[in-house]
Amino acid sequence: MDYKKSFEKFDKQNSFIRETVNKNVKGSQKAELNRKGNQLFNSGNIEGAKRIFLTTGYSDGLSRVGDYYKSQNRPLEALQMYWLAPDRNKTQPLIEQLAVLLQGLIAEDDLPSEEQEQNNE
Repeated sequence: MDYKKSFEKFDKQNSFIRETVNKNVKGSQKAELNRKGNQLFNSGNIEGAKRIFLTTGYSDGLSRVGDYYKSQNRPLEALQMYWLAPDRNKTQPLIEQLAVLLQGLIAEDDLPSEEQEQNNE
């Protein structure tokens, strides 16, 4: 299954998958930025580390940010980081969990309004 095609409909919203790897970052500069990103991550500045890892395309860093988001119960943000890493071993379970959640929401929307009220009680 081509998951990228599944998420293409979100491209126009610019809200889900964004690939921002700067191809102009040279090796030594990239290594220095990644070290800085690791320092920020280890000190708890996850968002600062994320910006650096997105800029350099540092897969391990992006995956660790995804792990952090997952531990904070932020599965969509975790999925985005895993997707950009790319860490397909971690994306697959999240995609499956989100699919089950969406199926449940769709099934709930299909219930007559009286049944929905009973389920919400």
